[in-house]
Amino acid sequence: MTAPWTEEQVTALAPDAGSLSAARKLAGRWHGIGYRDTALWGLCKGSGAKPYQTIVDLTGPAYKCSCPSRKFPCKHALSLLFAWSAGMVDEAAQVADFAAEWIASRAARATAPASETATRTANPATAEQRRVRVTAGLEELDVWLGDQVRTGLAQSDRSFGAFEAIAARMVDAQAPGIASALRQLPIAVAASTDWPALVLGEYARLHLLVAAHRRLDDMTPALAASVRAHIGYPAPAESVRTEPAVRDRWMVLGMRTSEEDRLYTRRTWLHGRESRRWAMLVEHSFGSPSFSGEVPAPGMMADAQLHYYPGAAPLRALWGERHGAPEPFTTLPVADGTIAAAIDAHAHAVGADPWLRSWPVLLADATPVLTKKGWYIAESDGSALPLARVEEPWRLLGVSGGHSVTLAAEWTAGGLVPISAFVAGEVVDVSNNWPAVGRILNSVAASATDAADLASVALLGTARRAADPARLDAPVAAAATRLRTDPALLLLESAALRDAFARGGVVTDTATISAPAEDDPRPELPRAAAAKLARMLQDRSAFLPEWFAAAQPHGYRAPDGLCGLLLEQARTNSELREPLLRLAGTRGRWLATLHPAWRKLVRHGSETPAAQVWQFGKPPERREWLTELRGRDATAAREALSATWPKESGPLKAELLAVLSAGISPADEPLLETALDDRRADVRRTAAGLLTLLPDSAFTDRMRRRATQWITTAWDCADPNEPRAQLYVEIPESLEATDRRDGISDRTAEFSYRWGGAPDATAGRLRQLVAATPLAHWTTALGTPGEPSTPQQAAKAAIDDRFRQPLFDGWVDAALAQRNPVWARALFDAGVPSDLAMLRRRELFALLPLADRTEHLVHLDGSWLSEIEALLPAMGHPWPQSLAAHLILLLFERARAAQQRPGAHGATPSAHRSLLAAASAHLPLSAADAVDAVILRCTEPSWEQAFNRLAHDLNHRSIMLQELQ
Repeated sequence: MTAPWTEEQVTALAPDAGSLSAARKLAGRWHGIGYRDTALWGLCKGSGAKPYQTIVDLTGPAYKCSCPSRKFPCKHALSLLFAWSAGMVDEAAQVADFAAEWIASRAARATAPASETATRTANPATAEQRRVRVTAGLEELDVWLGDQVRTGLAQSDRSFGAFEAIAARMVDAQAPGIASALRQLPIAVAASTDWPALVLGEYARLHLLVAAHRRLDDMTPALAASVRAHIGYPAPAESVRTEPAVRDRWMVLGMRTSEEDRLYTRRTWLHGRESRRWAMLVEHSFGSPSFSGEVPAPGMMADAQLHYYPGAAPLRALWGERHGAPEPFTTLPVADGTIAAAIDAHAHAVGADPWLRSWPVLLADATPVLTKKGWYIAESDGSALPLARVEEPWRLLGVSGGHSVTLAAEWTAGGLVPISAFVAGEVVDVSNNWPAVGRILNSVAASATDAADLASVALLGTARRAADPARLDAPVAAAATRLRTDPALLLLESAALRDAFARGGVVTDTATISAPAEDDPRPELPRAAAAKLARMLQDRSAFLPEWFAAAQPHGYRAPDGLCGLLLEQARTNSELREPLLRLAGTRGRWLATLHPAWRKLVRHGSETPAAQVWQFGKPPERREWLTELRGRDATAAREALSATWPKESGPLKAELLAVLSAGISPADEPLLETALDDRRADVRRTAAGLLTLLPDSAFTDRMRRRATQWITTAWDCADPNEPRAQLYVEIPESLEATDRRDGISDRTAEFSYRWGGAPDATAGRLRQLVAATPLAHWTTALGTPGEPSTPQQAAKAAIDDRFRQPLFDGWVDAALAQRNPVWARALFDAGVPSDLAMLRRRELFALLPLADRTEHLVHLDGSWLSEIEALLPAMGHPWPQSLAAHLILLLFERARAAQQRPGAHGATPSAHRSLLAAASAHLPLSAADAVDAVILRCTEPSWEQAFNRLAHDLNHRSIMLQELQ
């Protein structure tokens, strides 16, 4: 029985992100699913009456589906594999009929004798015709190359059009490999200040290839095959499979996909467990990255035969006969994983095939090191090789934490390019997906760094200055003296010799390994949960807050390979910064100290004395320290802030003062009164806002007296059963200094009240006064003698139209600041006459008890969907079950309306996108059954799709939370 694959293994099979996303949405549509031995099958409900029949042969894997998709695997096969991975597929007694026939036919083809397989035989006449055409094109190219360096690179046409013209000629000559190299050269010219050396190096490589092609018949078959491959001669798969097979247990150590002109190329690196040989599988797909699923995911091992493409340094290969299903490996045997052995292997490969761009290496004792000279991979004895200057390897550094790892990489003349690291029995992807042009640039640049004289000659042109081979390294000079006397060709061949000598004679550098990261004792996040988190971060999922809230009680730390991603997200996402940094933990703090953009995120560890954090820490650290102390010891926090208050400055001063809101008490009043005299307006406003939370403070007493003096009350008793208070506002035109000190000012721009076509400063002062006055004052002032008014009665008080809005705004400010649910209820019911009415109604609504909020919403019908949607953010997470059921019913009513009146305004799912998105994130998971029931009853296609997406999101959240257990 084949063990279920992990979610990561299934994800690696996806041809593109769209297929992966579509596959996850199909959860819940399957029936008739099962597996037996290496067969997996199921029926998936589609848009038609007949379900899609999906089959997976796990030995390939190979796929068959009755859907019209041309992608392999299609979304149905991926969804079926995800269900199997999640343990949702039971083993069956026998293979289903619709799957058995296809599985049997595959088995028959696999066991068919080789003689039964038709092999195409190349037509000798056609092959000779192609060679003649290639020869003519290469001779023309060689003349062009000589002319370029003869007249000088500075004088030559280096535009895209010029290179495209000669590249097109190579395409006509059936030399696509050379055409591809030429098309990448304009990028080298535009992107590098060292472009003369880059261009000369590539011209020398091409000239050497032309010279080799002239002598194809004199070469060994292996070297001739390499020359043909670099030029672009075809190598049919049938002929490659006639090469001797190499059977081994091939471990997949890396997989990369690149794209150029809509041609996607996937390279997979394999390493033989017994033979210790490298192999590379290369696949192409035009238009989209739709590759076959027969290649196992990294971390898997396949017992199979490989057929190498013929060549002097064979590396590329094709699958041959398989022996059993792929299985994971947890150990990685290395014959000689030293830097010295890697250099030696690379030198032999370059000696055999001087046109190689790169060669894979396996280093058993590799530590990434950042030095003043750049990035290196160092061994414990200090021997080091530089990393290619493509992208800085922060992911690799996070995985290693300054400790040694087993590293799979490509060695180029520009340095090492990491592929993957093998840590704790797992293959971890650490490389960057860099295009082929990067390999050319690095290779040529490194070969030209010690040949400035050759580059300067090429820049001026050999017609003006001839190259002096004697100035090259002795071995190169000795060989160059035997070359032809044409100055242009002498320059190209000297550069080719210099390049081969530099690439084959690499010497190690030295680097000092710094102190590694400390261990984090917390349990590591489960693998499935870590993979899910990485996807959600990259997709900016709306489910992230729920995920972090669910993960926090477990006290997890992130896998080391995720630390770089978490830090980058923390840098740009302030809302989730704290949980991201907490998850990154010790490894994340260590990594952040080395990255300039992440360094400001570093928090002092528990080993740093508290006094140092408070005195010398960064603003976020000081605020965090004071907040933690305030929650633990309010008095100590107040005393610490009081001691440093005279020296505090900047925006942080108001932020530190705001920390006192937690556990505020009369003991904080002296410091807050002092803050009222501060020069910064934000500090004064913060102090005034905190003093309003102390009902017995001198500040609130002063506000009561002002309210009594400036706002008087009279009674309208026309209706003896319901007398009504009448308010009169008499705020003085000229304010005293004490009024301004307490926050009463002429900040008309803050509120923008107008009367008679001009700014109304009095209205602004009224709002400031009312907002800072205890709400209890109004129930007394607006009540009758001996019987205080209720907030509902106060809200009905009559007032001049000029002051009605600022009065209500002030009451709303006070109710929100003082967290008074009774006043919030009265003001919510009365309505808020303000331009920000809906936002402020939501804030008031949030102060009501949850039962009252739920009752209010469930009594609103479908005509109030806009009101419901506006108030839902005040309902917390998740929404109550009764509210969830009510919303699903209202949305289903819209679906029925859309069915009855197609195209009706406001009846389509697009008209309720934000409500559906909120439902996906906040519906309780228990609402899944209600959504499934609606799907079965819904017949309108667009709404059925919307409900299916809702069901998928609920299932996604359910799995997301289960993975954290």
